[in-house]
Amino acid sequence: MVGSRAAYLAANNAWMSNARGNLVAYLVGTGARPTARNVSRQERRQVQRRFETWAARADFLGRTDFFGLQQQVANDLVVYGESLVLMHDEPEGLQLQVIAPDHLDASKTAQLGDGRMIVNGVEFDARGRRLGYWVLPDRPHSTFAEFAPAVRVDARDVCHIFHPIGSGQVRGLSWFAPAILPANELDQLTDALLVAAKLAAMHAAFVTDVNDTATDEHPLEDPVWEPGAITRLPFGTDVKFSSPDQVKEAPALVRMNLQALAAALGLPEHLVSGDLSNANYSSLRAGLMPFRARMEQVQYATLAPQFLRPVWERWLTREVLLGELDIPADTPADWIMPRPQQVDPLKDMEATEKALALGLTSRRQAVNEAGWLIDDLDEEILADREREAELGLSFTTSRGEPDAA
Repeated sequence: MVGSRAAYLAANNAWMSNARGNLVAYLVGTGARPTARNVSRQERRQVQRRFETWAARADFLGRTDFFGLQQQVANDLVVYGESLVLMHDEPEGLQLQVIAPDHLDASKTAQLGDGRMIVNGVEFDARGRRLGYWVLPDRPHSTFAEFAPAVRVDARDVCHIFHPIGSGQVRGLSWFAPAILPANELDQLTDALLVAAKLAAMHAAFVTDVNDTATDEHPLEDPVWEPGAITRLPFGTDVKFSSPDQVKEAPALVRMNLQALAAALGLPEHLVSGDLSNANYSSLRAGLMPFRARMEQVQYATLAPQFLRPVWERWLTREVLLGELDIPADTPADWIMPRPQQVDPLKDMEATEKALALGLTSRRQAVNEAGWLIDDLDEEILADREREAELGLSFTTSRGEPDAA
């Protein structure tokens, strides 16, 4: 029920739609990419090339690629509070299918004996570990849905992604849940203000008999309403225009409600309203820093262990078994998240340069934080310099010094 209301608001409410888009963009951007650890440079490059080739055809439905699927997962995570991904071992390789969370049969709850149980469509063993998921073939509200019982899918073939807000949580809760009522109230407020503005723009005239001396029963049957027009009123009459009262504090009231909506969503106000009129460098940075910290929590504590890592392990095991890669099947990977746009890129680059000079970070770590794979970047730099040398080109750095090429 909460997910359905959240989905409606995300599609029909301007502020909620903007918030949804910004949350998804900050969570996954153009998509996270893996870089294998504990292997040689040549092996790592081979793994990356194989992974990029697979990622292009990872979608079971053939509509997007692995990086586009990440956006679908993040969208469902924000709107419904959870996302479901089925992993299929097809002849052409591992393929991923993102399905709507309401495919998971929430009415399926039962005791199975020996301590096993099903809770809201999720099957557990006696120790509380997930054994399977009971998935409906059709969405309950689909136009062509037919009654069909839920089908059990082994937990090894399902990625169930949600950011828990309490221990023992079985299903996810929409991130929009705290904002549903504020968003509805704000909708009603803006509708009322709009109606008031429309009424204020309507000029209604009322002719009055000032001293009971008017004799014409219809003194102004055909008044002239045009610029510069002069209309003579009958003796003893006067005319008055309606002027509906306006809510004088309307802008402040709307902004206060927008701030409450942003707080409920955990977003800086400008990422909900799109209004930067009162923003400056300091306020933007102060607002974005805690928000980005929250997004990193979800990236590395939810998306990575619940989705990205299981997909990597499943894909790598298959590649090793087929003899495509000659590395251990349990080789771990670091996930490089796309770097969000910076408020002041120059200052961030100067801070990175200082950290490198003091030995407080490595170049690999700095490149990863920028959202790039260091092997890709180094190969591109080498190719650029070889091409420049071949063509006799020479460029300067930002400090005016000749480039090494």
